[in-house]
Amino acid sequence: MDTKHIRIQDYNYDLPDERIAKFPLSQRDHSKLLVYDGNIQESHFYNLPDFLPRGEMMVFNNTKVIQARLRFQKDTGAQIEVFCLEPYLPAEYQENFIAKGCCQWLCMIGNLKKWKNQSKLCLPLISKNDDSSSELELSAEYKAQYGTSHIIEFTWDGDYTFAEILDMAGELPIPPYLNRRTQESDKKTYQTIYSKIKGSVAAPTAGLHFTERVLQDVDATGIDREEVTLHVGAGTFKPVKSKEIEGHEMHSEYIVVSRQTIEKLIQHGGKAIAVGTTSVRTLESLYYIGKKIQKSNSEEEIDLHVQQWEPYNDNDNNDDTIEVLKCILHYLDKHHLPAIHTSTQIIIAPGYKYHIVKWIVTNFHQPQSTLLLLVSAFIGEEWRTLYEYALAHDFRFLSYGDSMFLKT
Repeated sequence: MDTKHIRIQDYNYDLPDERIAKFPLSQRDHSKLLVYDGNIQESHFYNLPDFLPRGEMMVFNNTKVIQARLRFQKDTGAQIEVFCLEPYLPAEYQENFIAKGCCQWLCMIGNLKKWKNQSKLCLPLISKNDDSSSELELSAEYKAQYGTSHIIEFTWDGDYTFAEILDMAGELPIPPYLNRRTQESDKKTYQTIYSKIKGSVAAPTAGLHFTERVLQDVDATGIDREEVTLHVGAGTFKPVKSKEIEGHEMHSEYIVVSRQTIEKLIQHGGKAIAVGTTSVRTLESLYYIGKKIQKSNSEEEIDLHVQQWEPYNDNDNNDDTIEVLKCILHYLDKHHLPAIHTSTQIIIAPGYKYHIVKWIVTNFHQPQSTLLLLVSAFIGEEWRTLYEYALAHDFRFLSYGDSMFLKT
């Protein structure tokens, strides 16, 4: 199959607005679960541990959604929305979040035409410390265009980190297809219960179904739980506008995988259960990171970033996943690193060969989306049968909707 020439129209289906879950269920794990292993079975998410292969490895994305949307208002009353996408200066997420007084981000700008002459915008804040409160001011200054994004410099007074400023001034960016404003409840419900590392502007939504009870039951099956980090970008909602997917540019996302996780993967024969498409993309990117290291000259610097079409340019048909993962461990040893820190643009679509992911927990995705392509690459044309079943049996769709457990 020539993956680049896949027509996105072939991955369309009719999704009525009333089937999009606008809010989550009051009990996360009471969402419906469609299990597919060649046959379709309907259950509830709290029963997921009953379907898991005993003693395997399960990988979760521990990213945390930040309050990335900032709304500034000009003296004229015009509202300018500044949506923080990823740090620019300092470029590392953690360094940027602990910055005090000043930092720069790549942003999307809503109502940019009203931001005349790129004048400085100011947002008054009130910080409550214990029983007292103090007035602060957050300023945004336009610096330059950067690709399709814009470099914005933020400055503020007070002894606060930028992470604290976002918590005070920002708004959690729920998906645009919910067609509503963020509510206070979203601050809790649009985070996984195991989220730890701040950086995403969208939740890894397959993880939203897990509760402490389900995790305890997962542990009871002998499942080895590990975590990776992929900071989900706004590009996850970017529609495929080209007729063929070759014309679609995937967004780049920051990933972190620890040495321990790679060692566990090797112990489990290079196989894993991925919770969500973000974990899928992280784990599959590992294979191509290892390939780069394996093929490199030991003296040269290696760019570990995984390019969009890299998997389809690889003519090596050897399924050497374990050896490739060992190459990553050797790289970490050589550079005295506890984890791989890099980024990925990988697109997974029909024609892709999975190397590490053998089972997937995932939600129901938008028509004509790259996430739907990823599912089709895993189970083939059966994706349409599953989606038709879900539509006919009152399953709820998208971020706050129900989920599937897919086995190959």
